[in-house]
Amino acid sequence: KPQFDGASPFCADGLAIVKVDGKRGYIDTTGAFVIEPQFGFAWDFSNGLAHVQAGGEGGKWGYIDKTGTFVIEPKFSYAEYHRNGLARVTVKVKDRYMNGYIDTTGAFVIEPQFIRSWAFSNGLAAVEVDEKWGYIDKTGAFVIEPQFGLAWDFSNGLAWVMGDDDKFGCIDKTGAFVIKPQFFYVYEFSADGLALVMDGGKWGYIDKTGSFVAEPQFDTASRFSNGLAAVEVDGKWGYIDKTGN
Repeated sequence: KPQFDGASPFCADGLAIVKVDGKRGYIDTTGAFVIEPQFGFAWDFSNGLAHVQAGGEGGKWGYIDKTGTFVIEPKFSYAEYHRNGLARVTVKVKDRYMNGYIDTTGAFVIEPQFIRSWAFSNGLAAVEVDEKWGYIDKTGAFVIEPQFGLAWDFSNGLAWVMGDDDKFGCIDKTGAFVIKPQFFYVYEFSADGLALVMDGGKWGYIDKTGSFVAEPQFDTASRFSNGLAAVEVDGKWGYIDKTGN
C-alpha cells in the first residue's frame, strides 16, 4: 500500500529502497522491511554490498551486507559501487577532498590522490592530474598518460576524450585515436555499436569507424534500444531505425 515518502524500483536481488521520515531502508517484494530505515542515502546492492550514508544526510559513507550490518565502516565522504573489484571513494586529505580506490574489504588499493576521477571500467579508470586526464590500471600505474582535456569511461575497448579545440574523439586502450576529435557532445557506444554525437548543433549517429549511419539532423535524440531510437525534429518526436529512416 502507499506508505513511503519515496521509493526506488525493485532490483535483481529482490529489494527496493524506500524512504520513511527522512531515512532510507530496504523492503522485500511483500513490503516487509529487510533493513529498517536508518540511512541518509542508500544505493542498490551489487555483489552483496550496498553503499549507504550512515545516520542521516551529511553522515559518512560505508558498505553494508544484506542484513544491514556494516562490513566496511562508514568513514568516507562519499562512496560508489565496486566495479572490477574496486570502488571509488572520497576522503578529506589536508583540507582537500581526494579520490582513491578500495577493495571489497575497505582497504585502499590506490591511495586518495585525485581531485577528479571516475570508476573503473574495462580494467581502467580515468583520472585527472594537473588539469589533464589519463588512465590508470588497478595498481594505480598510468597506462595512458594525462594528456586530455576530459576523459570518459572505456566501454567495449573504446573511450571518448577531449582533444584539440575542446572537441571529443575516441581512443583505444593504447591511447591512440581511432576517431579523431571532431564532436562537441558525445555518448558512449551502445551494445549495437552506435554512438550518439552532436555536430553543427544537430544530433546524429556514428559507427565505431566514426562514419555517420544517420547524419546530424535531430534536435534531440536518444540511444538505440531494441533496434529503435527516439528522436525529435521541429518539436515532434518519432522513432528511427539504424539506417536513420
